[in-house]
Amino acid sequence: MSKPSIQPHGHHEHAHDNSGHDHGSYRSYLTGFVLAAILTIIPFAIVMSGGFDSRVLTAVTVIGFAVVQILVHMVYFLHMNTRSDEGWTMLSMIFTIIVVVIMIAGSVWVMYNLNTNMMPTMDHESFQGFGS
Repeated sequence: MSKPSIQPHGHHEHAHDNSGHDHGSYRSYLTGFVLAAILTIIPFAIVMSGGFDSRVLTAVTVIGFAVVQILVHMVYFLHMNTRSDEGWTMLSMIFTIIVVVIMIAGSVWVMYNLNTNMMPTMDHESFQGFGS
């Protein structure tokens, strides 16, 4: 009488499995971490040093670094790409971006209109906002 052999499932033996999901590797996580750290340190240093002469340029630069950092997180940590789940993760990401842009644009629009309409005695033409 022989004992039946039990084979381990090997769920954690490889970085990739047969389901098409990319679970990343140590190198990809380290690359993502280094990129995220760099993309945090540079805008922090810009802001802490007083920024550029133009506040608009400073704001656009910081926002640009933030967008790139979001992409780094999505690729290196959330493993979003066009191959996994037959493109559904990419489709859901695009939908999420559209919803977030609509929410931010709508919020800015509402705040601007409230500021303009609720404070009619203020001289809005002389107010430069980010400029100067």
